[in-house]
Amino acid sequence: MKENNKSLLAGLAVIIATVVIVALVGIFAIHPQKEIIAGEADAAEYRVSNMVPGHIDSLYVKEGALVRRGDTLAHIASRQVDAKMLQAEAARSAASAQSRKAQHGARSQQKEMAYQVWQKAQAAEEVYRKSYERVKGLHEKGVVAQQKLDEVEAKYKVAQADCAAAEQQYLMTQEGAQREDIDAAAALVGRAGGAVAEVQSYLDDSYLIAPCDGEVVEIFAKLGDLIGTGSPVMSVLDMNDCWFYFAVREDMLKDINTGSTVQVRIPALGNQTYACTVRKVQAMASYATWRATKTNGQYDVKSFDVKVVPQEGIAGLKPGMTAIICDK
Repeated sequence: MKENNKSLLAGLAVIIATVVIVALVGIFAIHPQKEIIAGEADAAEYRVSNMVPGHIDSLYVKEGALVRRGDTLAHIASRQVDAKMLQAEAARSAASAQSRKAQHGARSQQKEMAYQVWQKAQAAEEVYRKSYERVKGLHEKGVVAQQKLDEVEAKYKVAQADCAAAEQQYLMTQEGAQREDIDAAAALVGRAGGAVAEVQSYLDDSYLIAPCDGEVVEIFAKLGDLIGTGSPVMSVLDMNDCWFYFAVREDMLKDINTGSTVQVRIPALGNQTYACTVRKVQAMASYATWRATKTNGQYDVKSFDVKVVPQEGIAGLKPGMTAIICDK
């Protein structure tokens, strides 16, 4: 009799357990759990690249270092740029010397030499003048032939021309260089200075500077590596410019509008919630975001790209952390 009662109780317990399980399944089937909207954190990342090809001479930071905008991160040495600077400075020195020469005019020795040449030409002119007058008098008396007079007259005219040319040469040394020559020399100085400034800009760019306050998350090169123009050397993450990205179905966009405020929970930070502003709601590409639901009598739904920006800084936030939009 006791054994029959135990069997009866065991069967009754199984029936009750079965009923409870079926009831719970029915409850969850009728009231399914609400879907969550999950996304991930992201932040602005800057690739620090070089303008000048060369070898990495120094690395002043390590991965994980916190830097301030304007900090020197690395130096790239380039022998080619150093050689170009020497050439540019030499060209500027030569142009400056040419400009000073044009401004100062002829040297005192050159002026004295021009004066002595002029005096010599004057003396020769005086000699030929007297010879011409003497021969002309004799020709008038019929003593000298016309040919002799013509020869002496020609030499006298040549002496006059030589004297006039020597005088102009002397006056030119007194006046100095022409205005055009001075301006041309000054222009050469300016062009040479521009070349020096250009090369100096390359030398300045050989020092890699932090573009923002942030964290050095990755260094792509090592000391001594040869780096080409535009090659990234390291990556700096700006956590002051961070956001969250969510892919949200359109049937879940009821309270998510551009400019609205949502609460975002971050499991990695102890499930703390933070107030954020919806910055962008944009439809994603249709070929990857349509969800077919017509088989059960509903309609196709499309996913939207939602960008959410924290209203205040979030300490400890890292790109890739999971974020969940909380229910209101």
